[in-house]
Amino acid sequence: MYEVYNTSKICTVPELANPKECGLGGEANGDVESRSKRAVKSLYDAFNSKDVDVVHLLLAPYLEWWFHGPPTHQHLNRLLTGAPPCDSSFKFVPLSIVAFGTMVVAEGYDEGRSVSWVHAWTVTDGIITQVREYYNTSVTVTRLSSQEITSPSGSCQSVWESTLSDNKSVPGLVLAL
Repeated sequence: MYEVYNTSKICTVPELANPKECGLGGEANGDVESRSKRAVKSLYDAFNSKDVDVVHLLLAPYLEWWFHGPPTHQHLNRLLTGAPPCDSSFKFVPLSIVAFGTMVVAEGYDEGRSVSWVHAWTVTDGIITQVREYYNTSVTVTRLSSQEITSPSGSCQSVWESTLSDNKSVPGLVLAL
């Protein structure tokens, strides 16, 4: 079972995101998920407090970034690169975060712009190495490798679905683990 939590109920300590710096290792899967969620939550906190040092500690030097959405919504790319026009009024405040091993999915919504977003982060050894970013897109996460979640017909079942774009007519996609 995967734990989902509302970010307003969890406190994070940024220095625990990197296991090499805190002496963590050999964790059970739940510990990996917990550490991965902590790293991602710390990243959002650093974005919103403009703490560049923490952002640099949490992100790999060469972050792999995928984007799906209108080009005008590349807020994360502009935030990370400083590319114009950098709209500092756009805040990434995740409403939910869920982890599947080293993949962490965060979902949020900007009411002023009527924009929903989903980020799928890959965390390797406590460092964020990849992000897949989706705007105004319905995202469904499925797991291909686990037989206990495969239906009797052999098709994959979803383990997570975005909820913030439910009332809109938006493109949908499946993210396979």
